[in-house]
Amino acid sequence: MNLPQRIDNDAPVFVISVAAGLAGMHPQTLRSYDRMGLVSPRRTAGRGRRYSARDIAKLRLIQRLSQDEGINLEGIRRILELENEVEELRARVNELAALLASDRASSTARRVFTADPIGGVHLGRTGRRPPRALPGR
Repeated sequence: MNLPQRIDNDAPVFVISVAAGLAGMHPQTLRSYDRMGLVSPRRTAGRGRRYSARDIAKLRLIQRLSQDEGINLEGIRRILELENEVEELRARVNELAALLASDRASSTARRVFTADPIGGVHLGRTGRRPPRALPGR
């Protein structure tokens, strides 16, 4: 039997009853969290919910923040929103670091970063070539 080399934490594999059991919650709680947008599982063609391992981890985090830390659901929603934003920013930093490393490896010219009014970052050189736009958000 060949097992995958890497387990996909985002694969939607758990039905709601199993996900609720793994998270230590009632299935109705998961339905409420889905309506609130706290944890939104993928849907099957028949509209059934399918939860991933990442969804289960998020449900456990919500439970811990609510029960152990006393944070209300609006506070938890905001915490999750900020965590998503941090993940996106980390990915963006990694993209920029890779682009900078690539540029440094390919040129000894002096580099200049500029930003446009809408937040785009551009990598330019002090030579004659025009600045190169970096991928936007």
